[in-house]
Amino acid sequence: EHVLKLWEGLGYYSRARNLQKTAQVIAEQNGVFPSNFDDLRKLPGIGDYTAGAIASICFDRPTPAVDGNVLRVVARLTELMLPIDEPKVKQTVFTALEQIYPHGRCGDMTQALMELGATVCVPNGAPHCVDCPVSAICRANQKGTVGSLPMKSAKKARTVEEKTVFCLTDGEAIAVQKREAKGLLAGMWQLPEAEGFLGEKDARKMLEAWGAEPLVFSVPYHRKHIFTHREWHMQCYVVRVASRSSVFTWADQTMLRESIALPTAFRICLESDLQ
Repeated sequence: EHVLKLWEGLGYYSRARNLQKTAQVIAEQNGVFPSNFDDLRKLPGIGDYTAGAIASICFDRPTPAVDGNVLRVVARLTELMLPIDEPKVKQTVFTALEQIYPHGRCGDMTQALMELGATVCVPNGAPHCVDCPVSAICRANQKGTVGSLPMKSAKKARTVEEKTVFCLTDGEAIAVQKREAKGLLAGMWQLPEAEGFLGEKDARKMLEAWGAEPLVFSVPYHRKHIFTHREWHMQCYVVRVASRSSVFTWADQTMLRESIALPTAFRICLESDLQ
């Protein structure tokens, strides 16, 4: 909990958990950090990109770190007319790069590709081809197809989810509860919620089921929070309750400030002049 509180507001809460889990795993394995790609991939939270970067930069292994920057560089260098966001294309690029990594300079190769994509063959706007050290061998540059590359699959629309969120307070603390251990914001604290937009009648029924007797019920207000692949549209009620229902944990301002890590999606629901 302390780790997650320090991480609050940064997003990607699973990364904080995985950092801690990885440290524990390494400590249990005689404190020796793995040096090859396959063993690195076994550590919590380390995927292909991170494993490739660590293995090549730290241990001079010929294992590429293939991210969006590297895929863009390779797509233009080779005039790759395939959607780079498809896993099989990414794997093809990984395998091809693996064959040409220079012995003794593997870390330099990884960092050079990263830097080229970040500063020259840039993601937004026109690439700086006149400053590119490999423009002479770039097929896209030679054939005038730089602006058409890289190719990507059509973007999928974000999934929109409607929720009703309750800011329950007895005047000194607010009600919070733990989310499920799996899924979005797994294991994080949240405000009580229900699926869909509930009218006041149904919202009161929900409170009754929780054993929370309402004294004052606000007019609902709305908030929106965007995640990578989904969008939450939230209807929020501030409710003054008669007593603290045992269904929830009741967090005062000190707890919210020092120990309860409440994701931004729920914190924005507390930003109301109605409380």
